[in-house]
Amino acid sequence: MESALDFFTAKALLEWQIDLGATEAILDAPVNRYDVGARSPAPHVPGPTAIAGGPAEPMPAAPDPVALARRLAAAAPDLGALAEAQQDFDLCELKKGARSFVFADGTPGARVMILGEAPGRDEDLQGRPFVGRAGQLLDRMLAAIGLARAAPDPDRAVYISNILPWRPPQNRKPEASEIAMMLPFVERHVELAAPEILVLMGNTPCGALLGREAISRIRGTWTEALGRPVLPMFHPAYLLRTPQAKRDAWADLLALQARLRET
Repeated sequence: MESALDFFTAKALLEWQIDLGATEAILDAPVNRYDVGARSPAPHVPGPTAIAGGPAEPMPAAPDPVALARRLAAAAPDLGALAEAQQDFDLCELKKGARSFVFADGTPGARVMILGEAPGRDEDLQGRPFVGRAGQLLDRMLAAIGLARAAPDPDRAVYISNILPWRPPQNRKPEASEIAMMLPFVERHVELAAPEILVLMGNTPCGALLGREAISRIRGTWTEALGRPVLPMFHPAYLLRTPQAKRDAWADLLALQARLRET
């Protein structure tokens, strides 16, 4: 029987291996790395077929956000159900970073419906559209032609919403994919609110519903979308940055007032 190594011999052998470059012990016995046959075969990992005991099922495809939004919107019988369906929609990343879901304000059934772009900081905090400085300017603009969001009379009332119900980070411009997945909700929103006239404030709603974003060229020109007369106007936030454009905004308000009197 071979005698066990004494401490000093074992220590000397270990130091010799360290001098040769060995850094860690992995196996109980040495492996000749030049001998291919000595290498251990890669462990077998059973695939989906072996695990399931039959053909592997394909991974489910990611849902189409636009198609899902279209189905949910179409199934909403009224504004309350539509708001609930849109608020529960989880495929828009904006929802994760927003504080509030901002659906609408004003009087449903009003003759005029205003669509803006998206909530800002104040709207995100309060959960209502157009409540910051731009919203306060909008209220003054509407009052100048006898309209108000809180008016109980549908002839004087205004209903207000946005293309997006959640605030984009840092108030950035909405992305095309975000607009596309919210558009079915917007279209159903307009259908259920049933306004006589749509006012699109700013480039984003004009791009979403008219396919054009040149607001400086198309503002004040009556057109049509979703089967209704449409008046593109400057967004109140733009008017705060560009006071000289208020003259054009006033002309557009008078055009809106005249159209309401005609119908």
